[in-house]
Amino acid sequence: MTPPEPLAILRTHSLQNLVQEELERMILDGRLAPGEPLRETSLVALLGVSRGPIREAFRGLEEKGLVRVEKNHGVQVRTLSLEEADQIYEVRICLEVLIGHKVADNIGAAGLKEVKAIVKKMGAAALLDDVNPYTSLNLAFHDALARHCGNAKLHESYSRLVAQLSLYRPKAYLHDKNSMALSLSEHRAIFDAVERRNGGQASELLQRHAEDSRQRLHQAIQS
Repeated sequence: MTPPEPLAILRTHSLQNLVQEELERMILDGRLAPGEPLRETSLVALLGVSRGPIREAFRGLEEKGLVRVEKNHGVQVRTLSLEEADQIYEVRICLEVLIGHKVADNIGAAGLKEVKAIVKKMGAAALLDDVNPYTSLNLAFHDALARHCGNAKLHESYSRLVAQLSLYRPKAYLHDKNSMALSLSEHRAIFDAVERRNGGQASELLQRHAEDSRQRLHQAIQS
């Protein structure tokens, strides 16, 4: 387990929230793998905090569906089955349709600037065949659309599902040079529709994009 950067303890954040955010980052970027046990003693040393905030963080991560807490078995990073991942995709596709309509209506100038910058960075990563930053930017793109759709509960539900999907990432499902190029073109088209305030097209493109991603997941499992 690679030690994280030192936690910045800010007055506006509780220590429990900071610990939870750091553990969530470690889960989502693969430093804590599905099925890996989370031991309080190790995390106390790693994060430099007491057991209390870590236990509270475990509860928060359990509510988000990222860890399992079992009596007499401790805490471990959740393992997601193909069936569960497929069910999450089914719900995510419905949310993408709603996000497409709402973000085109509600995103402001600052939001458009933010998403445009993400797409530009995705293009740079694709040119360099740099998969890791591209994957992170891909997630940031969709999160930004959901965040700027004007419905905080929709964003909350969407981000929870996407976080859980990150627990199921077979290697064959990851982007390569060809899939990055296709993905980039799809994201540019989505942004173009949002920028033109065409909610119908944005919704259709986001739905198709999510359905293609779901199909790639199945192909990766079968390969």
